[in-house]
Amino acid sequence: MEQNIEQHDVEINKQNQNDKPSKKSKNEIVEWLKAIVIALVLVALIRWLLFKPFIVDGPSMQPNFHTDERVIVNEILYDIRAPHRGEVIVFHVPSEGRDFIKRVIGVAGDTVKVEGDTVTVNGKPVSETYIQGAIDSKHTAGQLYNDKNFPNSTFPNGKVPEGHVFVMGDNRSNSTDSRMIGYVPLGDIVGRADLIFWPIKDIHWIKH
Repeated sequence: MEQNIEQHDVEINKQNQNDKPSKKSKNEIVEWLKAIVIALVLVALIRWLLFKPFIVDGPSMQPNFHTDERVIVNEILYDIRAPHRGEVIVFHVPSEGRDFIKRVIGVAGDTVKVEGDTVTVNGKPVSETYIQGAIDSKHTAGQLYNDKNFPNSTFPNGKVPEGHVFVMGDNRSNSTDSRMIGYVPLGDIVGRADLIFWPIKDIHWIKH
């Protein structure tokens, strides 16, 4: 009888030992699932609260941005500070019912003038290194980059009011910007375009 009891205890102990790895595996799976859920929640929060994807549509920012490129827009930066000259921003255009992507040329208090391929801010020509290659190519061909036949190609001396910025597209002869729509209110700005992430071959941080 004692031998049978001992044998029974051994079998129970073996069974308990076999159960331990199973419970441990289940616990590990649960922990992994928790970690994945937390990671997804954090990504969602960052995605919706701090950064936003934007799809470039149209030629207005060529040669630096092209149709169907995907960019990451930093939505929190301008809650900390105002936009700077040269930064590429995405903003709402209520009259168009959509968002635009353009470059900041002038900020509040600046006097901006556009005449041909010369852009002056506060009386000083702006060094536009981001499109200088395209400008030089046109000049070599005996043409203006900012075609004078383009409607509203010029802009007279205008002072940017408080709470606004003056923006233009890099493709000066094919861009609807502040020359037509006027100054952009800071409240309409979505954020700064910081990264092109698609197509993969074009991934890079945006220079401002």
